[in-house]
Amino acid sequence: MSSAKYRRILLKVSGEMLAGEQGYGIQPSVLEGLAEEIAAVVSMGVEVAVVIGGGNIFRGIAASASGMERASADYMGMLATVLNALALQNALERKGTTTRVQSAIEMRQLAEGYIRRRAIRHLEKGRVVIFAGGTGNPYFSTDTAAALRAMEIGAQVIMKGTKVDGIYDSDPLKNANAKKYTDIPFMSILSQNLKVMDSTAVSLCMDNQLPLIVFNLKEKGNFGKVVRGEPIGTLVTVASR
Repeated sequence: MSSAKYRRILLKVSGEMLAGEQGYGIQPSVLEGLAEEIAAVVSMGVEVAVVIGGGNIFRGIAASASGMERASADYMGMLATVLNALALQNALERKGTTTRVQSAIEMRQLAEGYIRRRAIRHLEKGRVVIFAGGTGNPYFSTDTAAALRAMEIGAQVIMKGTKVDGIYDSDPLKNANAKKYTDIPFMSILSQNLKVMDSTAVSLCMDNQLPLIVFNLKEKGNFGKVVRGEPIGTLVTVASR
């Protein structure tokens, strides 16, 4: 633990990250790289929980916009997160990292049901806990699930791994002059409507003073650097530094 700034963290990974360059499904090289990053941080003695999205397989909001009933579309999205969680579990255990998948939707043959105290006990034993199924309720995103689970397990910080190296005032992939923030208050994210996390997740973090770090997870070694407290990405707190 000597080199780690945090004792217990929650890593939020979007489903799109797993799709890699192919844009859909799971790209094996990306999954392998993610497992390596997580395993390296676990070897530092850090307790790691993961919430993973399902957008690489099915997006509930997109399906709802196309005419599907929203609740049904969201439940399908939740099932997609279970597929991603099982894939990550397999990749991690091939590297010798013990894991548990806990699902908000009961499916005994595939995963444990979510029980807060059991999740904390797994973390204390050095297991990576992968939370699947979102919150178990439609109309809530996996960002909100990440904020909720992080508070329930007593995580010190949420680390959101993305394809860009932090939060910008506009999309850096579309605007070459986009300004990057090294730190920013939660209220500014809401007032500027920055697409970092949905407003429900941001409000949960703000109300409970749970910091958020947004960083580039595609860059090898970045996860470990953030855990060690290096100034990577953007820090979001109740009040900026």
